[in-house]
Amino acid sequence: MDITIHYAFLPHTDAEAALGFYRDTLGFEVRQDVGYEDMRWITVGPPGQPGTSIVLHPPATDPGVTEDERRTILELIAKGSYTAVTLATDDLDGLFERLAAAGAEVVQEPIDQDYGVRDCAFRDPAGNLLRINQRA
Repeated sequence: MDITIHYAFLPHTDAEAALGFYRDTLGFEVRQDVGYEDMRWITVGPPGQPGTSIVLHPPATDPGVTEDERRTILELIAKGSYTAVTLATDDLDGLFERLAAAGAEVVQEPIDQDYGVRDCAFRDPAGNLLRINQRA
């Protein structure tokens, strides 16, 4: 049995800012951009990897979410405590420099971790935590 991760979901609070970050700064392909009323779901992914995507979605739009719950979710997103994703690259330092130069919020500069990886961390425009590992 072969199981893969097809989609991961990250909330966005500004569709255009998310699109600019994931498409223009990270270099991901836009695979879908779907609007409904004043909301957008944007599917992006790394070029050459059509089976792996991130869906950038409006937060707290599920039926039954109260206004208090929505406010709490937005606060957690802004702090980077709501969700996270880890990416990997062959050139951690080069990608770090590119993201930092583009104005991405640096959380951690590249460092060799005690648990055996070299990584760094950023926040996307919504505040989601992005860790980036160096491939071995």
